[in-house]
Amino acid sequence: MKIHKANRSGYIRYLLIAFIILPVMMIVMDRATFMERPTMILPMLAPLILVGWAYLDTSYRLENGWLIYRSGFLRGKVDVSVIKEIQPGKTLWVGIKPALARKGLIVKYNTYDELYIAPVDNDEMVTDLLGINPTIKVVADQ
Repeated sequence: MKIHKANRSGYIRYLLIAFIILPVMMIVMDRATFMERPTMILPMLAPLILVGWAYLDTSYRLENGWLIYRSGFLRGKVDVSVIKEIQPGKTLWVGIKPALARKGLIVKYNTYDELYIAPVDNDEMVTDLLGINPTIKVVADQ
């Protein structure tokens, strides 16, 4: 079993900081209202909890011929033997995207399925996947 950590660069950090600052600013600006009804803070904490969960929980694991991914509430696995193509250094804007950064890996499997992942080291992940399934086609940047 090999665990690949997620690349946590990019806009996710700024989003997390914004979701932290927003409730703090609201409390500072209108302290009396929040002292009377402290439950008003809960709707502002929901996005922070969801983004924080994805930020802290995103990882990729290669185990027994499976690529297992998890990112917050997105979880799943792909049989490495059915992976047909990998496009490193690209970003998938639509579809299943358990990733926190741009310029990751687009993994194409089955006939029409795509998965976007962004490990810290794309080359190491590609090498590990090719070690399990050497028939995977790696398509370089165009």
